[in-house]
This record gives sequence, structure tokens and C-alpha cells, in this order.
Amino acid sequence: MRTIGEAAAELGIEAHVLRHWEQVGALDVRRDGKGYRIYDDAALERARTVLKLRRVGLSLPEVTAAMAPTKEAAQAVIEAKIAELESEVAGRQAAIVFLQHTVECRHRYLDECPDCATFAREP
Repeated sequence: MRTIGEAAAELGIEAHVLRHWEQVGALDVRRDGKGYRIYDDAALERARTVLKLRRVGLSLPEVTAAMAPTKEAAQAVIEAKIAELESEVAGRQAAIVFLQHTVECRHRYLDECPDCATFAREP
């Protein structure tokens, strides 16, 4: 059993973050007879999962939904995030291709280059 301070230290985050996660429903933590939060191994593991999901880009509402009791509900949230991340990666790859071309472009000004003009017209 750990206090909120001990759990936060073990996770490398501030205690207020754990309180906030509990407040928004992303984490459920037992309380002792005096009302203090008790972090057993299971609660700490759930907190680690929330932390990992946050670090890979899920918002707290997405984390809460991903921690849903049904696997189907959780999978839907995760699949949507995967699609979003894949779209971001594709956009970044297109940006890299454009920037690589501009570095290697033989034209003095980018607006003189037909390839640069094509890139510029792409969304």
C-alpha cells in the first residue's frame, strides 16, 4: 500500500496529477477509513496505464474511454487514435519530402520551381 505521494514519486509525476485523473474518472482509487487514498499494486498498475496512454498522445477523455470495462469500447478509442497518429505521420512525411526537395532544388527561388509549386498546391 502506498500513499498518493509515494505513488506519484514511483510514477515520476506530481500528486496533483493523480488527483486530477481521479477527478475526471480516468482512475479509481480506494480510500482508507480516514478518507486517504490508498494505492495498492492494482491501483498503481492502472495509474501506470493511464500515464502510458497519456504519453502516447491520448487525451484524458480518450484515456477514460480506453479504460472502459468492455474491450470493444476500449478498442474503438485506440483504433481511432491509431488512425489519427497515422494521418499525422503521413503529413509529417509529406513535409519531409517537400523540405528535402527544397534543399536539393536547383532553382534559386522556390516559386520558380514547378515541383515546389506542385507541393505548395497540395493541402
